[in-house]
Amino acid sequence: QVQLVESGGGLVQAGGSLRVSCEVSGSIWSINAMAWHRQATGKERELVAAIDSGDSTNYVDSVKGRFTISWGNAKNTVYLQMNSLKPEDTAVYYCTANVLSGSLKNLDVWGQGTLVSVSP
Repeated sequence: QVQLVESGGGLVQAGGSLRVSCEVSGSIWSINAMAWHRQATGKERELVAAIDSGDSTNYVDSVKGRFTISWGNAKNTVYLQMNSLKPEDTAVYYCTANVLSGSLKNLDVWGQGTLVSVSP
């Protein structure tokens, strides 16, 4: 079974920084791409940042220049470095991964979510 384990959320003041991480565990052949989504209270879930196996990245316009998505050394972990945080960044952040499982199935896996709260 493939699982994503997220960590690093918390409370920070506006202008501060946080880093959230997400590790893939379980039987996999490869990770094609990983991403961070977020959902604020009363709003739809949105894609924040994504990275693929070739290290290509993309970001939602509202976080460009402030957030950076990157792979860990083993490429089974992805980080989202969030700088210059704003109250409107407050949301539950979800990690996702598109993987080729050990049984050669293409899977989209979601993490449990981690709360990021930014105070004014």
